[in-house]
Amino acid sequence: MRAGKLRHRITIQKPGLTQDPISGEMVPGWEEVRKVWADKRPSSAREFKQSAATQSEITGEFQIRYRDGIDASMRILHRGKVYNIEGVLPDDESGLQWLTLPYSEGVNDGS
Repeated sequence: MRAGKLRHRITIQKPGLTQDPISGEMVPGWEEVRKVWADKRPSSAREFKQSAATQSEITGEFQIRYRDGIDASMRILHRGKVYNIEGVLPDDESGLQWLTLPYSEGVNDGS
């Protein structure tokens, strides 16, 4: 992949504790891991029923340069939307050049 395709700035977050600004209590939340450049490729959309309510799930993938420590418990923020990382797939050649991050969006906020 050429670097020119990496035109979307994304933020990768992991679950963690954040301090409530009002009470000062530590509560579950999300903390930033890093900001990286990515190629975003939507791949499909499907409707499904869950608990008698129709929801829409959109899937696709972000492709980024290899970064150590990224896993499926994390999430991506991009242009005000939250994307759940559904897996981490290394490139086919060395496994150390690119990561493909399949995502889902629209079902929950990644928590």
